[in-house]
Amino acid sequence: MKIGPKFKIAKRLGAPIFEKTQSQKFALSESRTGKTLKRRGQTSDFKRQIIEKQKMRFSYGITEKQLRRYVDDAMEKSHQPIALLMERLELRLDNVIYRLGLAKTRQFARQMVSHGHVTVNGKRITVPSYKVAASDTIAIREGSKGSGLFTNFAENFQPTAIPAWLTFDLKKMEGKMTSQPSYDPTTTMFDPEQVLEYYSR
Repeated sequence: MKIGPKFKIAKRLGAPIFEKTQSQKFALSESRTGKTLKRRGQTSDFKRQIIEKQKMRFSYGITEKQLRRYVDDAMEKSHQPIALLMERLELRLDNVIYRLGLAKTRQFARQMVSHGHVTVNGKRITVPSYKVAASDTIAIREGSKGSGLFTNFAENFQPTAIPAWLTFDLKKMEGKMTSQPSYDPTTTMFDPEQVLEYYSR
């Protein structure tokens, strides 16, 4: 999925949804923009819904069509669609790779999967949207560990806040899904409820 200049997109949406925008420079710029918008008045409900939808879409690096499919599925199959929607997004293979710390960005995680560097339960998977299931083992393919992408990986590895539903073995360069992810509104930069309202119109 191609996107435009990330700084401009994040600024327009009012959130550091890309890793490169998670900086003091962006925060300062947003602080100034926020004061200007406050003077201009309130944002309409519809515009707010669009903004939240775009935040979610860009955060996970998915297309409009993919997001619509996830939303429709969640609303059709659950009385708690927000929880199911977030679960579906978190269980994408590219997101799991990112959550494990095997890739610094979801975009890089997608490339790793697409180029055949990742296995699930020993089988090479090349579809970034592949749904990871409980007890699955996600690893870097043995044949890829010697490539330049993973040279000195262990030495340069910077452990992130790996979620409680995942475990990671640095030596083996593999992780496991030990339980289902649960939605925590304090960890997202968007409002899923606004997204559901947008698609419910």
